[in-house]
Amino acid sequence: MRAVDTNVLIRILAQDDPDQARAAQAFVDGGAWISHVVLVESTWVLSSVFERTPKQIADALGQLLEHESLVVQDPDVVELALVHFRKKPSLGFSDCLIVEIARKAGHLPLGTFDRDLGRVPGCERLKP
Repeated sequence: MRAVDTNVLIRILAQDDPDQARAAQAFVDGGAWISHVVLVESTWVLSSVFERTPKQIADALGQLLEHESLVVQDPDVVELALVHFRKKPSLGFSDCLIVEIARKAGHLPLGTFDRDLGRVPGCERLKP
């Protein structure tokens, strides 16, 4: 199966350049894989460049999980991360994904200095 880079996924999600969006969609029509790294980079671009809200970003991630041609790496992990992100958007999707990747790998608790992340089940807030 093919894989997509962040810029291809962004063209599909943002639809900001019709020609590139068409080319990106044509590339994924036969099926394409999205890595965790591409998801994290894409959420950053949607937030920083396109100024999308956390809800809009969460909705876009949800659409990717249900997309007919796209396959997300470890969709179960991404779905659990999305649950945390929807409940507490200030955590950021990347931190939510880090927790769920660690959980799936059996490497908890996840140590963090982040106060909010430290409240997520499976995390341990460290104090200096």
